[in-house]
Amino acid sequence: MKLLIIEDDINLATTLARRLTKHGFNCEITHNHTDALLKARQQQPDCILLDMKLADENGLSLIAPLRHLLTHAHIVLLTGFASIATAVEAMRLGANDYLTKPVDMASLLKALKVEVASSAVTEISEGVMSPERLEWEHIQHVLHSNNGNVSMTARQLNMHRRTLQRKLQKKPVQQ
Repeated sequence: MKLLIIEDDINLATTLARRLTKHGFNCEITHNHTDALLKARQQQPDCILLDMKLADENGLSLIAPLRHLLTHAHIVLLTGFASIATAVEAMRLGANDYLTKPVDMASLLKALKVEVASSAVTEISEGVMSPERLEWEHIQHVLHSNNGNVSMTARQLNMHRRTLQRKLQKKPVQQ
């Protein structure tokens, strides 16, 4: 099955592609609005993983053109900014599913309508992030969205600045 991953976070997109390739997907990655429509037209993917926030653009605005272009494609919207309003809007525009980040592989495969074999379940459960790693990833994402501003990141995380600095000094926790 062909899968188009539309995600502006290059590390996340690469990780998703690598993991989903192990489950039989032929993955293509794009990082912006314009390239997404071009690759969708060229590749004719069966499934699309679409990030809701693509740099300064809104992934919701891509759903209708993608649905018009690929009526058969299974579109899954991924977001780190989940709300009932955006979920309803995504479905209204034509998305098949709506998942919040960070997403575990079992939920992602289920959303993509992939049958998970019992041997794959072990592999999936081994790939689940620990709470410490999840916290590290979230802190890094918020820090990146604030252009490295520690004080602003601490305020958004409702954390004291010095506590955040101590957490940032630690090495990232392994999965």
